[in-house]
Amino acid sequence: MEGCWREYFKVGMCEGEKVVDGETMPVVLQPAAEEENKSDMKTLVTAVKKNREWLEEMIEKKSAVLLRGFQVNNAEDFNEIIETFGWEDIRYVGPAPRTHVYKKVWTANEGPLSQFVYFHHEMVLMKEYPKKVILFCEVAPPEGGETSFVPSFRVTERMVEEFPEEVEGMEKKALSYSFTALSKNDTSSMRGRGWEDAFATSDPKIAEIRARALGMELEWLSNGGVKTIIGPRPLTKVFEGRKGRRMWFNTVVGMYGKEHSSATMADGSEIAEKVVTRCEEIIEEESIQFKWQKGDVLFFDNLALLHGRRPSLPPRRVLVATCK
Repeated sequence: MEGCWREYFKVGMCEGEKVVDGETMPVVLQPAAEEENKSDMKTLVTAVKKNREWLEEMIEKKSAVLLRGFQVNNAEDFNEIIETFGWEDIRYVGPAPRTHVYKKVWTANEGPLSQFVYFHHEMVLMKEYPKKVILFCEVAPPEGGETSFVPSFRVTERMVEEFPEEVEGMEKKALSYSFTALSKNDTSSMRGRGWEDAFATSDPKIAEIRARALGMELEWLSNGGVKTIIGPRPLTKVFEGRKGRRMWFNTVVGMYGKEHSSATMADGSEIAEKVVTRCEEIIEEESIQFKWQKGDVLFFDNLALLHGRRPSLPPRRVLVATCK
């Protein structure tokens, strides 16, 4: 297996990559040779089939793996790569407005490109969340629009170093979150997904059943919207096969004190604002600024990385698949 991947891939470099704890993020895999038949979809699918286990190991070891320079042109090509891995997809549940494109492929957050999508682990608050987030750049933005990402364990390490007592307190008490959504989608907001779309029903009773299955409770509002209450949830998590690292597996910064959301201790006590403010700074300091090129396919270990989206000039079209 060690030698087989070299028939199809060579390790390259990309702007914005960073070495973290001895590992380059993202690791860039390019066609092994310049010839066109070494970079076409047929060759890529063959390469994935023959090196599937090795590629999965790379995603877990490196956290971010980028396929660059292959002729991946559209949602159908992107879906074929996902199908070749044999991964089962998991339906997205969350506030981001998204549209189904083709089979396992969806649009990424359709909120205005001028808005920053804050760093998060995908579906971090759900009982079940994807292990892998795979992104495909169909149209690269002319400026901005980076999908930045952050090694989650580094956030935990630095927060423990600077706020040992506060982190211990949040760890012991666990966390609770709330989020308010309208009934219909509002694409003028990066968090504008309506509850009818999120729960795939316009029936409040069915929505409540589906919400409970996901580990959340609903409070109905007079304007037809709903307040979602989620908790208790942990502050950090340790996942098998990732060096025993404590991942900053929460969304405190993304939901604390925002217009339509909140984050508190599970017992209702407040989290100190200075802790959240400093955590946001640390996440930014640890972020890796990945710049898109057309045809890029980027694999994230969702258990190890937070990711977000920088503001962008149009056009930009990035598609996504979330898999177990």
